[in-house]
Amino acid sequence: MKKKLRFNSSVIHGGQSPDLAYGAVMPPIYQTSTYAQKAPGDHKGYEYSRTHNPTRTALEKSLAEIEEGSYGFAFSSGLSAIDAIMKLFTPGDEIISTNDLYGGSFRLFNKIFKKFGYKFHFVDMQNVENIFNLITEKTKLIWIETPTNPMMNIIDIKSVVKYAKERKILVAVDNTFSSPFLQQPLLLGADIVMHSATKYLSGHSDVILGAIVVNDLNLSEKLAFIQNASGAVPGPMDSYLTLRGIKTLHVRMQRHCENARAIAEFLSSHSAIKKVYWPGFKSHPNHEIAKSQMKDFGAMISFIPQDLSYKTALKVIKKLKIFTLAESLGGVESLVGHPASMTHASIPKRDREIVGVIDSLVRFSVGIEDLEDLVEDIDQALK
Repeated sequence: MKKKLRFNSSVIHGGQSPDLAYGAVMPPIYQTSTYAQKAPGDHKGYEYSRTHNPTRTALEKSLAEIEEGSYGFAFSSGLSAIDAIMKLFTPGDEIISTNDLYGGSFRLFNKIFKKFGYKFHFVDMQNVENIFNLITEKTKLIWIETPTNPMMNIIDIKSVVKYAKERKILVAVDNTFSSPFLQQPLLLGADIVMHSATKYLSGHSDVILGAIVVNDLNLSEKLAFIQNASGAVPGPMDSYLTLRGIKTLHVRMQRHCENARAIAEFLSSHSAIKKVYWPGFKSHPNHEIAKSQMKDFGAMISFIPQDLSYKTALKVIKKLKIFTLAESLGGVESLVGHPASMTHASIPKRDREIVGVIDSLVRFSVGIEDLEDLVEDIDQALK
């Protein structure tokens, strides 16, 4: 029986073995669309790269390993991964989602699948009892983000799973903000874990890629069919870059978290800041749940200035020198974003503001630069 690797070893070696052709330590980039066959159906396991590609296979094995799952699937983006999950269901099915979630997920749910007869309920899941009244015989999935984007709300995965299992409802967790280094939802009972691997998994802001990991064979067969039939797969170069990024996930996440902790504390004590959202604070709602289901509290921080105006938020953003104003998160470099006009612009203003995404909210993705440089940059911007 193969020895189970600890996480730091798993990100480097999990699911991997030297290439059979020449013993290459890193999986080669198989930049090919098709494969020679001796006779129709007589091949070496690969026919066409939409269905399978050896570089993608290596990545998918790694994804499964680091999420403590059995089956991994790579997609051309995080949204295409969510799209594949939604295709498990049929018109008339109902899905309960957290009401504070990535704007792209909301857009996909509300503007695409709603047209096809899916019914979505968006609810505050910080108190899992809010889910109960929405359950019907048509409920097929509970969709969780934790921590949520951008309010950093914490949802108790185990409690949701316990309630869902009793009713044979699937639970899917978008684990993008945490990465498997901090949180492994399958070990908490979730059926599906999804990532925008563009973020922490690849870690270098040079790839667009999505990932799904499951344990159930039947679920894996359905997802494999959808992956092949819909064809939203990553190319071999993106698969290779993501696999390379995964190999340093553990060391990157340690520095991300160290820097974020110090910056969150600095912001919370600064006179120009009204409110900081970061799960590591004891005062943060569901902090104890975060503590129990996460290894650390992550590197995403949202805050609002004392002056609750878009003009002030924009001033701060423009004055930053090291933090780059850009979409996305999870790269080695520090980024700043304005959720209301960027990542969450597709959500109606009224709905955004209900969950706290007001025009003055600013979001940091804290990178792995020298902490002193980051703090000095923030300090000069706030002055």
